[in-house]
Amino acid sequence: MKLDVQYFARYRETLGLDSESVVGAFTTIDDVRQALLQRGGVWAVLAEQNLMCARNQELCALDEPLGDGDEVAFFPTVTGG
Repeated sequence: MKLDVQYFARYRETLGLDSESVVGAFTTIDDVRQALLQRGGVWAVLAEQNLMCARNQELCALDEPLGDGDEVAFFPTVTGG
């Protein structure tokens, strides 16, 4: 399965990357996240508990099922005051 992965806000800054294509046997968004975490180093930022994600530009949970060609996005929660 091939997916387009987008990184936003602080994640983009930390990873030095705004998007990439990944290929693997992914079933859910969490499968993608776990594969990225295995890269180590700065990728640990994706282990945050408050991480938000989207599939094809719609907010979803990490257990969201994936299809070939989907777009996955990771971004931190937005806080304001």
